[in-house]
Amino acid sequence: MALKYPHLFEPLAIGSVVFRNRIFASPKGYYNVAKDNLPGADEIAFFEREAIGGYASVCIGDCIVDSATGTHYPFLIRMDDSATLPGLSAAADAIKRHGAVASAELSHAGMYARFVKEPDSDVYGPEAAVVAGLNREGKGGGTLYGPVAMPDGKYGEVEEMPEELIYKIIEKYGRAAAWAKRCGFNMVTIHGGHGWLLAQFMSPFVNTRGDMWGGRFENRMRFPLAVVESVRKAVGPSFPIEIRISGSECDDNGYDISEGVKIAKALDGKVDIIHVSAGNHEFDDTFIITHPSIFLPDGVNVKYAAEIKRNVKTLVATVGALTDPDMMEEILRSGQADIVALGRQSLCDPDLPFKARSGREGDINKCMRCCQCFGEAGGHRNLRCAIRPETGREIDEKTYYPPWSKKRVLIAGGGVGGMQAALSAARRGHEVILCEKSDRLGGVLRCESLVPFKRRLEEYLNLQASRIKRAPVEVMLNTEVTRKFAKALRPDAIIASLGARPAVPPLPGIDGKNVTEATRLYVDPGSAGKRIVVLGGGLVGLELAIFMALRGHATTVLELAPELSVDVFGMHRISLSSKIAELGIPVHVSTRALEITEKGVSARGPEGDIFFDADTVVYATGQIPLREECAELHDCAPEFYQIGDCLTPRNIMAATSEAYAVAKDIGRM
Repeated sequence: MALKYPHLFEPLAIGSVVFRNRIFASPKGYYNVAKDNLPGADEIAFFEREAIGGYASVCIGDCIVDSATGTHYPFLIRMDDSATLPGLSAAADAIKRHGAVASAELSHAGMYARFVKEPDSDVYGPEAAVVAGLNREGKGGGTLYGPVAMPDGKYGEVEEMPEELIYKIIEKYGRAAAWAKRCGFNMVTIHGGHGWLLAQFMSPFVNTRGDMWGGRFENRMRFPLAVVESVRKAVGPSFPIEIRISGSECDDNGYDISEGVKIAKALDGKVDIIHVSAGNHEFDDTFIITHPSIFLPDGVNVKYAAEIKRNVKTLVATVGALTDPDMMEEILRSGQADIVALGRQSLCDPDLPFKARSGREGDINKCMRCCQCFGEAGGHRNLRCAIRPETGREIDEKTYYPPWSKKRVLIAGGGVGGMQAALSAARRGHEVILCEKSDRLGGVLRCESLVPFKRRLEEYLNLQASRIKRAPVEVMLNTEVTRKFAKALRPDAIIASLGARPAVPPLPGIDGKNVTEATRLYVDPGSAGKRIVVLGGGLVGLELAIFMALRGHATTVLELAPELSVDVFGMHRISLSSKIAELGIPVHVSTRALEITEKGVSARGPEGDIFFDADTVVYATGQIPLREECAELHDCAPEFYQIGDCLTPRNIMAATSEAYAVAKDIGRM
């Protein structure tokens, strides 16, 4: 059989280890650890699922080499704790038995370490740095060590790492690597990027110490090279060692690609894979480059790997916003890299390698970069995906039970939740009827089809619609599910996914000719005047403001709350704020609109009354769930369920998660 992607699926041998293809699942920290920070069944099942899906290597991220000085969150795996042996061994075995290489990422936070007294009560938010037991700045009760002393470090006062501690940590890296090997891992990944300890020592901006461990380049590389040597000595010559670096820190206070090339050259031949990422985890503006935001192009960081590849002989991996096998194949074919590593993409489709290999690339869920995964990891310490409800629920999938009886299921509403409910119910063997009152599946989110940075959302809606077309689902478009209609069908179960309607703010002038609602403007952006005022600083309003600003409109946002109404734990909040600043969009918080006139909006803010000139005023002030419409259907079938916005307006992930769960509930008795 001729493979469409011959470079992607060319095996790779390093030492005594064979990688079945060139697609790696990049390191991920798993924060829902079991008691005492030990790997538990959920974590093992999560990483095993990536191996089942065909990735060549699966890496467990954030394995801390020295828990006393290097822990950046208190719920990470401690490689210096012998109690991790059974859990790590089980995880490595679960990965390897499906044909993947098991890797452990060895990390130390350095001056960005954080310590708490009560780990069981922790909450983590990458942009908020809010951890119970710490104060609001993230400062806690432990000594922070970095290359140099800093009285005002991000998480408190930083002391210069003494030489005896440097030697101790070098040894700790070796011990951690040996521990990973003992637990059954057949590769280790040394984290030398994103602003963590090794990157701090490599940085010409941070590491200005005057001894043999800092200052000029050779001295700054002494510590990371000693770590590599310690790891190599611990694992032997035939055991693969990968090191992750930032090709560029993408910041005026960080090094650029020329320095990244020098770092890679120093590592050349001393490791087996140089994994080239970008940015610094602790700076918002570069955090959204490390993890490319929705506003950046696919493969935005490949250029750094390509430049390093031109200058070294060691194998090079690239990572960041890679979703399309065609692009991945071209990266390898053209010699820009030898390996592609997928992060968020492996969350939303762990089966990407097998789908691409078997000619099913059109069925791949492509990451939308909505960053719900970061929001869930930050807010709840669970890994989830907005468009793949099985992610983070691998145990549920492994313990699948068929329904006791097959049911006739009527689904009212063909939006995100309704489509997922139809697919999940059909997969369980039920007879499914999906009704949508418009002429197209996809619901209200179809209004954003013209938004360039929401292209992946439209692709996802199209993919779900095509899956329904192939599934045993009867689709009835232009069909509103009324009480009479539902009773006539005599279903065994009804899933109401009717959605919500826009909330209209009670303002004088709201019915003016120059006033419109957000979804209408998304559909017809050409109807807007040159100057736009958006009422509402939530997700819809901010994305609309950015969309219209990109089209050349002078856009202003008014928000009643004292801060933007976007999830504090979601990385998308950082992306939005950065893009708003880049486009120069004025955002006025704590500002109440008072009246809309033909010329604009009268409002009252912290500094008093103000008038905003506007040709078009658009409101994005929330949604009202269609609860009454749902209530009309509640007694039309023995089983009745409500999902998505008709319960409470939320997001895509809530709708798909509820749809997935409800479909499994039907017929359970």
